[in-house]
Amino acid sequence: MYSFFNGKIVENNTDSIVIDVGNIGYKIFVPNPFSYQIGETYKVYVYNHIREDEYSLYGFKSIEDRDLFMKLINVKGMGPKVASGMFATGSINGIVDAINKENLLYLTKFPKIGEKLARQIILDLKGKVIAENIEEEDNNLEELISVLENLGYKSAEIKKIIPNIDNSKTLEDQVKEALKLLLK
Repeated sequence: MYSFFNGKIVENNTDSIVIDVGNIGYKIFVPNPFSYQIGETYKVYVYNHIREDEYSLYGFKSIEDRDLFMKLINVKGMGPKVASGMFATGSINGIVDAINKENLLYLTKFPKIGEKLARQIILDLKGKVIAENIEEEDNNLEELISVLENLGYKSAEIKKIIPNIDNSKTLEDQVKEALKLLLK
């Protein structure tokens, strides 16, 4: 199984690139083929998709992108072409954020992803994927939830008010704001 290719881009197509590695051209399906410049050398992380009637390579510029892609294709009803399409129009942080915040509207904007598949993605991956550039403020979220649960509030009540909490505030101020919202 291949992990990555390091070589020169010799061709751009609408959905793929051809990379020359040791005088062998490998066709790799990528989300944004025109972000690769012909004649330039790139390291492309790959996923080998092998089926009875198909052998394809899907490429990514980072290991994090490939790892998220591999988690997405394990979702029931999600194939590699649909998952690759998500990377073409969305960012890794946007996709992860949408999954963790149950943002169906964001997920259904991608081609061939309807509400049913978006719900399945959320069900399978919520809490299991993390963005690489999470701001420190978001780290307070887990602490805030823990504090509120220790005060006796149910997780369903907490989930309803969390989107209304200002993440830029200190944990103490977030707790005060959450309590005001919970007492309404």
